[in-house]
Amino acid sequence: MKNTKIKVGITHGDINGIGYEVIIKSLIDNRIFDICTPIIYGSPKVAAYHRKALNIDNFSLNNIKEAKEAHPKRANIINCVDENIKVELGKSSRSAGNSAFQALEAAVADLKKGAIDVLVTAPINKKNIQSKDFEFPGHTEYLESKLESGKSLMLLLSDKLRVGVVAGHVPIVDVPKKITKEAIVEKLTILNTSLLKDFGIQRPKIAVLSLNPHAGDDGLIGMEEKEIINPALDEARKNSIMALGPFPADGFFGSDDYKKFDAILAMYHDQGLAPFKALAFDSGVNFTAGLSGIRTSPAHGTAYAIAGTNVASETSFREAMYLAIDIHNNRALYEEANKNPMKPVENVKNFQ
Repeated sequence: MKNTKIKVGITHGDINGIGYEVIIKSLIDNRIFDICTPIIYGSPKVAAYHRKALNIDNFSLNNIKEAKEAHPKRANIINCVDENIKVELGKSSRSAGNSAFQALEAAVADLKKGAIDVLVTAPINKKNIQSKDFEFPGHTEYLESKLESGKSLMLLLSDKLRVGVVAGHVPIVDVPKKITKEAIVEKLTILNTSLLKDFGIQRPKIAVLSLNPHAGDDGLIGMEEKEIINPALDEARKNSIMALGPFPADGFFGSDDYKKFDAILAMYHDQGLAPFKALAFDSGVNFTAGLSGIRTSPAHGTAYAIAGTNVASETSFREAMYLAIDIHNNRALYEEANKNPMKPVENVKNFQ
């Protein structure tokens, strides 16, 4: 029988961090093969090193040369790096950055040609991966460039909340110049479309945070709310986007107001991600909304400090796999529902 399960491509990330630990722990339960076929882009040798360091005996990988050879009931791996690669647990190294990029490059090529259905990326070190082929602040910007599907939005999700940001991986000193009416409307449009297509929410309700403390206090602590954010919200609402705010960030999260909305758009990285990770660090997932391809990742980083100690939680990585599969299915249902205008979109499964 032909295997029709979703093929989940997995990049191994930084080999000196906890990438392989959370990957192995997520795939060690055979029930995962009932819903997907995992394909790791990495190194069998490095995987074996980590398995031994973690003292995990009851796990093996099926070595394949290309995605079409993947066994539907096994965890598969495609070698993408030099067999002489050296693992140095807990250390940042140039070779670790190179191997992270090689795995990412191979997986993205397969995603573009449809050899895999979705992509889940293990954490990289944004410094050691830099090269003439990777001059990006992170995965998000690299994928935006390679998939050539327009602008994207970094969206952090859990069962509690969804948070996107206008200014992503930029220095804090550059944040104000990134906060423009056009940028806010662009991100709201991407977020609204993703909530409809990827999460099956019919009438998304989006909260927008202010840039300044106390939402500027009517211009006393800044004019961005009056001159930029409010006009952006007015334009978004004219485009049938239910965007409300701007809300002061401190009171918004402190009063549980976030529970009343389907998603939140923060102005900059730490404004949105600091409270998100405080509320959902272990189970949080990073999703790159707006791309033609589906990519998720755990919300944590390489965690060098605990690499090889067998204490890393796989929950976030496993949730990233589940979310990628859910979004794939939701997009298919959305497209099918919208082929026939008589077919209600409410049949699309909501993200839980």
